[in-house]
Amino acid sequence: MKFSLSVILTMLGGIGVSLWAYTPWWGFVPVAFVLALIIHQVPAKAFASGFLGMLLAWGGLSWWIDWQNTSLLSKQVAFLFPLQGSSAALILLTGILGGILSGVAALAGSYLRVIKSKSE
Repeated sequence: MKFSLSVILTMLGGIGVSLWAYTPWWGFVPVAFVLALIIHQVPAKAFASGFLGMLLAWGGLSWWIDWQNTSLLSKQVAFLFPLQGSSAALILLTGILGGILSGVAALAGSYLRVIKSKSE
């Protein structure tokens, strides 16, 4: 239950922060960190929920933007990387990057919670 809740809240928080105009591209990182502080999970599950939540959020947002412009920009950007112009690979890479960053932030939040609880 906690895992599913954490994935959903990370996804929704990440989408909300990413769509807000005044945040940098990494604005979802504090969201994952704070959620891992609030929702107690073991560190591995905290990383997994942060990773999965932002993989779905950034992958979904990337796919939506790509679908809206019929892959015009993503195909050109994919040629800059060794992806042979594959917009699907670029979307997957974007989701994985967001997932790793969010997972590491959630892992740090989980470890901070563990350290805080041991000191009490």
